[in-house]
Order: sequence, then C-alpha cells, then structure tokens
Amino acid sequence: MLGAIAGDIIGSVYEHHNVKIKDFPLFSNKSKFTDDTVMTVAVADSIINNREYIDTVKEYFHRYPYAGYGFNFKKWNKSDSKEPYYSWGNGSAMRVSPVGFAFNDLETVLIEAKKSAEITHNHPEGIKGAQATAAVIFLTRIGKSKDEIKSYIESNFNYNLSQTLAEIRPTYKFDVSCQGSVPQAIICFLESTDFEDAIRNAVSIGGDSDTIACITGGIAQAFYGALPEFIAEKIWEFLDESLRDLTLEFMSKYCMNSSLD
Repeated sequence: MLGAIAGDIIGSVYEHHNVKIKDFPLFSNKSKFTDDTVMTVAVADSIINNREYIDTVKEYFHRYPYAGYGFNFKKWNKSDSKEPYYSWGNGSAMRVSPVGFAFNDLETVLIEAKKSAEITHNHPEGIKGAQATAAVIFLTRIGKSKDEIKSYIESNFNYNLSQTLAEIRPTYKFDVSCQGSVPQAIICFLESTDFEDAIRNAVSIGGDSDTIACITGGIAQAFYGALPEFIAEKIWEFLDESLRDLTLEFMSKYCMNSSLD
C-alpha cells in the first residue's frame, strides 16, 4: 500500500509535466499526495473496519475535497446519488492495491476488487482494470514469477503485455482509461529491477504519471518487499496524521514485509 502512495506522490509533479527519461528527481517542493492516495486509504479503511466501499469513498472525498479528482467522480461525490456512473477510468485501478494485499485467495481478491470498483466504475473495463491490478499484487505475494504473472494477466484479462517500454515511451500520451494505462503500468513493473526502478519506469513513459506510478508502485511493493528506506522516510512526511495512521494500521496488519519506518 505504501508503494502505491509513493508512486502517487513521486508522480504528482509529472502528471501535467511529463518526462520521457528515467533520470529525474524523485521529490521536489511541488510533490504532494493526490486523489490516488486519498482513495487508496479509503479502500484500506473499508477493509480494516469492515465498512462499505461506497461509504469510505464518499467520506474521504469530503475530508479531502481538493485532492485533484476527475470531473465525473467529483460530481458523483457532491450528489446524494449512490448509483455508479459506468466509468472506465483508471481510478478503479489506482485505489485497489489494499485489496491485493488484504485477501488470501485469488477468487476473493477478484470479488473484492470488483466490489471496490463498481461503486463508480461499473463499466467492464473499469472493473477489469481493478481486478487485473489486484490480481497482480496477489500473485506476487504468493511467489509467482514475472513470466507467470504476465501469462495469467494476458490470458485472463486480454491485456497486451508484450510491448516494451522502449516501444511505448515515444508515442504514449495522457490516457485516463483503464485499458490505456493499466497494461502500461504492469509493464513498468515487469521491466523493473527494484522498487525505485519500477517507479522511474512508470514516470518515464509520460501520460497520467501519478496514477500509472501509483498502480505500478503497489505492485512493486508486493513483489520487492520493503520500500527503499530513503523513499519510505520521505513518503511519511507528506501524509497528514489521519492518512498516516490508517496506512500504518493497514500495513501492520497486511504488509509485514514492507517498510514501517
């Protein structure tokens, strides 16, 4: 979970100022957490406290109303509606990492990922993006190799994971759809050598940098374990007390191989 938050914060500077290189500063005075972090913590809150996803999502939106939400998500949260709006956006995938960490069989992971997505993202692509992301996290936790993960995702979600980052990077543009960002985020993980390299891969392709790095970061944490100490220490500094406490609680329960420093 902290890996997803780290990806969001590191990528936040580059969302509207894309870089196409891996050699960039990880942090600056403009780094911040965004809606990706807020909604990831909301999903974690639901899991820890056995609350409905829709209730925590709406609650956290109102706690952090200026975190940078998309137009339709903001409109939905400001209304009294509890009906989903058929979104295929990558918001379902960026908030789902706690599901991949918390549940201990693949069937439950897929069910819970769908439940966390469909409160807003009930389009098949929105559900698919959340399920694929959570599934990758779960598969890394049970020791599957990158080749095994790639094969499972391609077979079960029909994502093309055969492109290389070198092929993606030159022409990739801002794309907020699940189908246009989740496969790329997974490839950023598959080509990585460690956690930091995964985040650098994610930012270096451009596009919706904070969300791609958030998705990649959650997966990379599950695969590589504890975040590098210098990254983890910095990330805690960006979170307020409420987000920090909930993240610590979740990680203490479900991410014991990850940095709590």
